[in-house]
Amino acid sequence: MSAILRHCFASSLLLVMLGAPQAQAQAQAEEIAGTLGAVGSDTMAGLMLRWGEALTRQHPGIRLQLQASGSASAPPALVAGTTRLGPMSRPMNEAERRAFIERHGYPPRQLAVARDALVVVVHRHNPLESLGHRELDAIFSDSRRCGASEGVLRWRQLGLDRPEGRIRLHGRNAASGTQGLFRRIALCDGHFRPEVNEHPGSAAVVAAVAEDPRAIGYAGLNHLTPGVKALARREAEGVRHFPDPEAVRRGDYALSRDLYLYLNHPPGESLPAAERAFLDLVLSPAGQSIVEELGFVALPEARRQRQRQRQGLVLDEAGR
Repeated sequence: MSAILRHCFASSLLLVMLGAPQAQAQAQAEEIAGTLGAVGSDTMAGLMLRWGEALTRQHPGIRLQLQASGSASAPPALVAGTTRLGPMSRPMNEAERRAFIERHGYPPRQLAVARDALVVVVHRHNPLESLGHRELDAIFSDSRRCGASEGVLRWRQLGLDRPEGRIRLHGRNAASGTQGLFRRIALCDGHFRPEVNEHPGSAAVVAAVAEDPRAIGYAGLNHLTPGVKALARREAEGVRHFPDPEAVRRGDYALSRDLYLYLNHPPGESLPAAERAFLDLVLSPAGQSIVEELGFVALPEARRQRQRQRQGLVLDEAGR
């Protein structure tokens, strides 16, 4: 064999050897296929869809199908077996967990995937800057369990010359985990006024407040627009708290919360490959960068690592 031929053969062999791992990785990626169904939170709809798009870029054979009907729709779907993934903007309550266990014989798997916060918003031209806990409760509730002596029905009761007239209230519907959190924290587990206009999503709440100078509402932090102003929470001594990312991450802001994924995962069984790939992505740096791009707050790396270990998830060497 001539020197030229020997050189060509060696070069070809080297290319084959270098290309083998890449071809193998590509083949493995293509082997993961299937449809992931998810039913639950409207608040998390954008997150779930973006994660699904990123997953499909990694594994073209995987597709995510999402039904965003509100957090309350996730537990019944998980119980019935019509989905294995349930995004929720609140923890499951005891009745929901009990129904799942009675049906399947084991508890649902809970995974925190991001942090979020609720904010109270008014029209951008409203001069109000902050509200105390009792004032907020007196505006939105008719039970006043936080200690207010009377209801706040008109803007002048807050010491404002404008806007004039009655306060118009906007919030989320009963299927929403957002409504549940606001009722528990802001209303001290009280009852909403019947005149609160209920909306299926935070974007609709913000849009309604942006169009009405007399309106006030509550919504997820990531839905703010230039048409509204977020109010600070004011303590009795006058200290004001804003939902900055660090306060939300630490839980120092009272209306902050975890966002969850619930899974139907029998103990002792391996996760299906498509579900494992999805959860790997969600808890990876790439997945958490999507969290921040959409206006939520990423989980600390130490917490994500604990959850990966608890769930038996291992990232690939690139950290994806």
